[in-house]
Amino acid sequence: MKYKRILLKLSGESVGGIDGSGLDGAVLTGYARQIRKIADAGCQVAIVIGGGNIFRGLGGSEEGYDRLKGDQMGMLATVINSLALESYLVRAGCRARVFTSIRMEPVGELYNRDRVSDALKDGVVAILAGGTGNPFFTTDTAAALRAVELHCDVLLKGTRVDGVYTADPEKDKNAARFDVLTFDEALDKKLRVMDITAFAMCSENRMPVIVFDMNREGNLESVVAGGKCGTLVTF
Repeated sequence: MKYKRILLKLSGESVGGIDGSGLDGAVLTGYARQIRKIADAGCQVAIVIGGGNIFRGLGGSEEGYDRLKGDQMGMLATVINSLALESYLVRAGCRARVFTSIRMEPVGELYNRDRVSDALKDGVVAILAGGTGNPFFTTDTAAALRAVELHCDVLLKGTRVDGVYTADPEKDKNAARFDVLTFDEALDKKLRVMDITAFAMCSENRMPVIVFDMNREGNLESVVAGGKCGTLVTF
């Protein structure tokens, strides 16, 4: 196993199934199965999941919601998704706990870096909900922040596509995939890997990022083992 401690970033839309909304039990079951396999193999797993399948703060502000309130609603959406993923992980036989960025007991335990790190060492999958706890920051940024705080070996961004492309592969059939990129190259080519704040945090703290297709069974195991799966963004 190449990576001993990972931060897995999942999008909210990914757990919403085909239409990207609500919660898809089949998708959650598959994710739980993949996560348990790497946890059983000794990988320490922290997870940040978005909330776009339920509510997207920025989109809400465009519809008339106050941006602060919209982002708070988005944070709560990530908590719902985190609780759902926890339930499916436990059902799959995996120990899991939800930690929230704002105080929400008994829904989840308040996030504390050292307590989460101890839980990871004990083989518990830590699901980090509520984003950063602050408005105007995405869950990509939360994932980057937690990955750096927890001294993870890598940030894995599980998506619906198998890496970073020159263009959106779902819209452009001629888009070409990159196997490896540097942070500088990604910036120069204006490739949308993560939002700019999250990307800068990973770059400045030398946190490698791997973008891969989480929906293909076995990919997560392959990435953790060091297999050539997806796109590696490095320094």
